[in-house]
Amino acid sequence: MTEIWTRIASDQALILGFVAVGAIMGAAQLLSRGLTRGRIHGSAIAILGALALAWLGGELTGGKKGLADVPGLAGLTLLGGAMLRDFAIVATAFEVDTAEARKAGWAGVIALALGTLVPFVLGVGVAWGFGYRDAVSLTTLGAGTVTYIVGPVTGAALGASSPVIALSIATGVFKAVLVMTATPFVARFIGLDNPRSAMLFGGLMGTVSGVSGGLAATDERLVPYGALTATFHTGIGCLVCPSVLFLAVRALM
Repeated sequence: MTEIWTRIASDQALILGFVAVGAIMGAAQLLSRGLTRGRIHGSAIAILGALALAWLGGELTGGKKGLADVPGLAGLTLLGGAMLRDFAIVATAFEVDTAEARKAGWAGVIALALGTLVPFVLGVGVAWGFGYRDAVSLTTLGAGTVTYIVGPVTGAALGASSPVIALSIATGVFKAVLVMTATPFVARFIGLDNPRSAMLFGGLMGTVSGVSGGLAATDERLVPYGALTATFHTGIGCLVCPSVLFLAVRALM
């Protein structure tokens, strides 16, 4: 019986990876509804749970790939790899309707610019405070503050070290979770109750998962509008962080 299960786990690793992710998401949704009454979106709980499981998997096996080092869950390596990540980026970009995006007007453009530059500058400043001095590391960590996808894309383009790329991802994930959990609590104070404000909010925050999860916990009808402008951040960040912003950081260094 053990041999049969081992063979199934080896041959169907990717499917088991999908099952594991589905189970984590299902449990997170139940916890969201049962413990927080939807105030904290299930995506935020799922991310925190997945990070905890990744740490546990690495500790139990002594590996470096988190839960994917556990026999039977090796499919998570492909599921969480660059191929499906880039597919998700392209798929999200294709959902954007440019006619709808124009409704945000110049305010949306300014929000996108601020949402890209301000986190980047803050990220570079924090990285500098922790002792990083080379332009590649500073730019990669600043890009991670924009989104957790822009960070590794920038790091790979500039040749950053693996620890720096991993730290940029962690920074972006922290930002996404923070936006998810904080949005429902601050929505009333910042007037986040209509499509226009949702588009501006998405442009300023710049994390699709964080904005979508936060707006879903606030008002599900606002999710498409917030995600509309937040989606552009990935493309803009991947363009300007390893090019214009890197050159600016290098010039300052």
